[in-house]
Amino acid sequence: MQMITILLLFLFSLLSFLLHHNGPLAFTLKNCTIAFTENANLICVTCRNHELTSIPPDIPRNTTSLDISSNYILKISRTDLEGLSKLKSIACQHNLISHIDDGTFADLAELLVLIMDDNKLTNLTDNIFQGLSKLVTLSLNSNRISAISPQAFQPLVSVKVVFLNANQLHQISDVAPVLKLPTLRLLFLGYNRFTSFETDDLHVKVSNLSLLHLSMNPLRKFSITKDVFPHLQSLDISKCSYDIEWDVSNKTYLRSLTNLYFSGAYISFLTYKRILQTVESLQNLSLVFMKEYVDEGLIDVACHIPSLRTLDVIVSNIGTIGDDLLRSCSQLTELTLSANDLSELSDNSLRSLTQLRRFTLDSNHLVKLPLALRGLTTLEVLDLQSNFISELDCLDFQNLTRLTNLNLNNNRISNFQRCVFQNLINLQDLDIGENAVFTFDKTFNVNLQNLRSLNLHNNVFLQLQPGDFRNLSSLVVLNLESDKYYTVSDGAFQGLDSLQTLSLSLNNYETYFEGLSHLENLTLHLTWKQESFSQINKPPFLNLPNLKKLILKVYDKYYTDMSPDFLKGLKSLECLMTEKFFRKSLHPDTFKYTSHLKDLQIINSDLSHLAPELFWPIPNLQALDLSNNRFRSLDFLSQANLPSLSWLKLSKNSLSIINETVFLSLPALKYLDLTDNPLTCECSNLGFNQWVLTNPYTQVVNGHQYTCAFPFSQQGNKFLDFDIHSCWLDASFLYFLSSCCLVMFTLLASFIYHFLRWHLVYAYYLFLAFLYNKKRSRRQIPQQYDAFVSYNVHDEDWVYRELLPMLEGQQGWKLCLHHRDFEPGKPIIENITDAIYGSRKTICVISRHYLQSEWCSREIQMASFRLFDELEDVLLMVFLEDIPAQQLSPYYRMRRLVKRCTYLSWMQASQHPGVFWLNIKRALETAETTTEHPHVLTGNPGFT
Repeated sequence: MQMITILLLFLFSLLSFLLHHNGPLAFTLKNCTIAFTENANLICVTCRNHELTSIPPDIPRNTTSLDISSNYILKISRTDLEGLSKLKSIACQHNLISHIDDGTFADLAELLVLIMDDNKLTNLTDNIFQGLSKLVTLSLNSNRISAISPQAFQPLVSVKVVFLNANQLHQISDVAPVLKLPTLRLLFLGYNRFTSFETDDLHVKVSNLSLLHLSMNPLRKFSITKDVFPHLQSLDISKCSYDIEWDVSNKTYLRSLTNLYFSGAYISFLTYKRILQTVESLQNLSLVFMKEYVDEGLIDVACHIPSLRTLDVIVSNIGTIGDDLLRSCSQLTELTLSANDLSELSDNSLRSLTQLRRFTLDSNHLVKLPLALRGLTTLEVLDLQSNFISELDCLDFQNLTRLTNLNLNNNRISNFQRCVFQNLINLQDLDIGENAVFTFDKTFNVNLQNLRSLNLHNNVFLQLQPGDFRNLSSLVVLNLESDKYYTVSDGAFQGLDSLQTLSLSLNNYETYFEGLSHLENLTLHLTWKQESFSQINKPPFLNLPNLKKLILKVYDKYYTDMSPDFLKGLKSLECLMTEKFFRKSLHPDTFKYTSHLKDLQIINSDLSHLAPELFWPIPNLQALDLSNNRFRSLDFLSQANLPSLSWLKLSKNSLSIINETVFLSLPALKYLDLTDNPLTCECSNLGFNQWVLTNPYTQVVNGHQYTCAFPFSQQGNKFLDFDIHSCWLDASFLYFLSSCCLVMFTLLASFIYHFLRWHLVYAYYLFLAFLYNKKRSRRQIPQQYDAFVSYNVHDEDWVYRELLPMLEGQQGWKLCLHHRDFEPGKPIIENITDAIYGSRKTICVISRHYLQSEWCSREIQMASFRLFDELEDVLLMVFLEDIPAQQLSPYYRMRRLVKRCTYLSWMQASQHPGVFWLNIKRALETAETTTEHPHVLTGNPGFT
């Protein structure tokens, strides 16, 4: 059976090669995985975390993205990436690379992104980036680079972003070649050893740089004395180690600067002030860890810049905001005060912010909404997440009529008055998740007609009553997930006419999702209490005809006596994902209502068997995940009829022996994951072992990393490395050979018996005659008779009445007749042979009885062999009956003999008997030479 399997695999592979000779090579890479994508033009290979010391040689030549990060690669050689001309991105961060050969990237003309962070590179040589003419992003963070060749960056004629953070660069002149690149826009030089940044050291006329990152350097001087950076928009000098000498002799040199980042306490207040006085075009200012400077009035200095629009003050331990802190910031449109331990804002602290549209107050200590917020009539986005707010007043949002986004996530709100949101007529996104809301009391029934997204995630024991969402006709996304279940009454979703995405935690199916006819995505986290599906009055999803994606997850123990009508109504369903939901088994008709299903996940469910009929209603299935179950066999897939299945995951099951022919029934399969199965490394898995190594169209993910679980002696060894040679001569192979031989012998014997048995009999007697003739020739035995008469007993009367009197009585020939002349006691076959070879001629008296006689047939066989062997006219045939040629038996070679030797017809001699006997006499008188002439009675040629 194993050999048959191997032969089938070979034939399949050969057929696949012939049909797809331009297809890819084997997908099962030794140390890498090809990511599954719908786009056939994107070949993404990942070799992450495989303890590699070099780049694997089996990377497919059509790879477009390569990830070899988090390994132990020491160097990249010239040949490592040779031929990978279609690569667009390489990620090799977190390795030990200390050397890259010149020209290593010469073949990578299409490369756009190269990431080499966290390695051990020390210098960049002249030709290290040769060939990277299309490279856009180069990242070399966290290396040990201290020297850069002046020619290193010349090939990078398209580069826009360069990361050199966390290296050992100490002279700004080293990066001058980078700044000379006309396409460069973003340059990151943070956490190096630069002590100064002076344009006099750069030897660059003009740079197109728009972002310069210099944070965490020991800068002592920043000097721009010429117009080198006319396009510079963002500058980060945060967390520098020393006070900086700021020298910008002409404000116009930073005329394009709009973003500035400050952080740390090493720079003096006067320096910060001096910096801000030279950036008249500043629009966005970020202050991190700046408490001391905020207290000294840095915010006031910044807000005197007329162009400033965004101010971020983060982790600066402000505590409270008084009336004066933001008084001069009237032009701000965005203000962020995150993580400042804010507990109080004075009533007039925000009065001057008449243009504010976005206000972020997350991660503070507010216990209620500050009254100051009520005056922000222009506010559109308000973020109050991660505070300690416990209640909301009806006047809190009274004047915030322009608000579109409100985030109250992770507070301590327990209930809402029905008037809280009544003035938020333009609100579109509302997040009140991670609170303690119990009921709503018609909170959403007023003036929220524009609300599109509502997050109520993780509000413990929330109870949803009929009419809670009645007026939210524009709501598209509703999140009601929780670690604990929500109580949802019938009719709770009435009014949600536009809802498309719903996440919900339930303890039963007493709700039937009425009024959600447009719902497309549903996630249910379930805590079951009923004992079986039979307790449910009707299928729960009957009212969801447009649902495309359904996710079912279970937190607690439950019972699942599922009816085949469980999914009834889901005629548009394309994706079903379940976890701990279907336990033990599924009814074969479970998917009879979901014919459009393309993606199916049944994980963590203790399944050990599925019926093939289960998949028959869903022939369009493309992805199937059955991981974390207890499957021991995959035979059900061979009859599942899944011609479109291309992605199959079966990790963490109990598969020890895998029948690879199962995968031959999945013609579209491209991705197969069998990780963490207890595979047996014995001959029973030989077929699967060879299929993994040779099949060219299905990628067995991490196949070379699979280990042996059985037998004990093989535990820990690689599955694809176990010795297969012994499998070719095992007992099953011998049984196979024996069976094959027996079957072939039986077929051959049957064929010979049915079609060739008379040919063999004929050959046998010819051989006996041949031996006898040779024996007589050696002994030179004289012939005793003129003719041996071969006839059937039914024709004996004609022989004794007509033939014998004429030939012996009148013509005087000596005839041999078996009734008269055969030696008694001697084997009949020897008597026949002696008679034929002891006579000059053999006369065969042929009739229908003669043709049916076994011994007569042997006599004529012997005579015909003598005819062919001696090339003499020794055979004379006399036909007593008119027998058509087509009736002459082919087993006796009769038709051939009729055409080759002398024959006479007694039926045609009735009018000329004298001529008939005269021709017999002539035939008996014939010499050893033969001539061809027409017969007197028959007109046919013969030998005479």
